[in-house]
Amino acid sequence: MPTKMSFKKILLRLAEVARFVARFFKEAFFPPYETKEVLNQSFRFGNKSLFLITFTAYLAGIVFTKQSRPSLASFGAESWLPSLVSQAVVRSLGPLITGLICAGKLGSNIGAELGSMQVTEQIDAMEVSGTRPFAYLVVSRVLAATLVLPLLVVFADVVALLGSYTMVYFINRSSFLLYFNEATASVTYLDIFSSLIKSAFFGLAIGLVGCYAGYHSEKGTSGVGRAANTAVVVSMLFIFIIDLIGLQVTTLFRS
Repeated sequence: MPTKMSFKKILLRLAEVARFVARFFKEAFFPPYETKEVLNQSFRFGNKSLFLITFTAYLAGIVFTKQSRPSLASFGAESWLPSLVSQAVVRSLGPLITGLICAGKLGSNIGAELGSMQVTEQIDAMEVSGTRPFAYLVVSRVLAATLVLPLLVVFADVVALLGSYTMVYFINRSSFLLYFNEATASVTYLDIFSSLIKSAFFGLAIGLVGCYAGYHSEKGTSGVGRAANTAVVVSMLFIFIIDLIGLQVTTLFRS
């Protein structure tokens, strides 16, 4: 009996999630649009994450270069280091670092913000006043996350390559122009487009998970905490799943 009840709860939760996602796509593609709020949230999301992404991406470029160099040097292929780093950063490292940082920073922020509004019944008040809270609160945040993530990934890729060049310069005094010519020569349009598309799906997942967790949070301060925690954990899980699927699809195009 308990197993049957828990299975029923899972099915009801899945139905609720499907209804939430369907409502998002319905209100995202049909007017009226909350363009001003989308731009406002995009600025907020980018501003909140920029410093942490800059710091993390720069260190990641340094560390990855430091760890990769001895392996290549043992095979006499140290000159391939810029190509190796650029491919790793553009294809996987840059999007993954950015996605995980935004899942922790933005996902928790969205979940806690909407959760607190749900607890204080602000969302119910907006429903009563007829101000379309779903479009204003949910659609705007999900679209903002979807639009901002690719831009942040491009920025993170550039910063990570700058960190990599810093390490290469201290090792063998390589010129800036030579390093970036070798780094960009090995990056294809498929690498760039797949990275941007994948990062847009990262943003979509972070926005949807964070908004759902906050919009359906339980009453009380503990409900807000659980909403923020759920937003972070589930967003990170979806990022790894999307990254794996993106890798499989990109491999099919390369073969």
